[in-house]
Amino acid sequence: MENYLKGCRFLPKLNNEIPGERNGTYKERFSSLENLVLIMFESDIVLIPRETSWFGYYPDGAFDPVLPPQKTKLYEEDWIGLKTLDDTGRVKFVSVPGGHLGISDSDMMKHIVPYLMDETSPSASLAATWYAVKEALGLTGSNTGILLQSST
Repeated sequence: MENYLKGCRFLPKLNNEIPGERNGTYKERFSSLENLVLIMFESDIVLIPRETSWFGYYPDGAFDPVLPPQKTKLYEEDWIGLKTLDDTGRVKFVSVPGGHLGISDSDMMKHIVPYLMDETSPSASLAATWYAVKEALGLTGSNTGILLQSST
């Protein structure tokens, strides 16, 4: 953990992992999300272990086994509000086929777009929402990907 904290410039700060420097505002804002969709790509070779996309990771000082997010200090001590979100049913742990960020349109429609819908506007069309999302992100093609979450 010590080498990670020294060598990684942004994740330890974002994940509130630096002892004595935890930012309550990060936790407050993160835990205020309506929903958090964490997507793990089953053939991911960029994130190691791939379970980091769900905030899972190795125990301190070991590379085996991979701990589920609920068994990490980040979760148990609720450094960023992940436990708060999960305890209230606002975290969706999703696993999809493919490599890093290679989410298909159908998986995007199934797992992400429903959370982008404006429930106050009954005239909002799913197709219109999906088109707007793809346009805003500059995505084209049938097998596009976006960074949804990556962490340790």
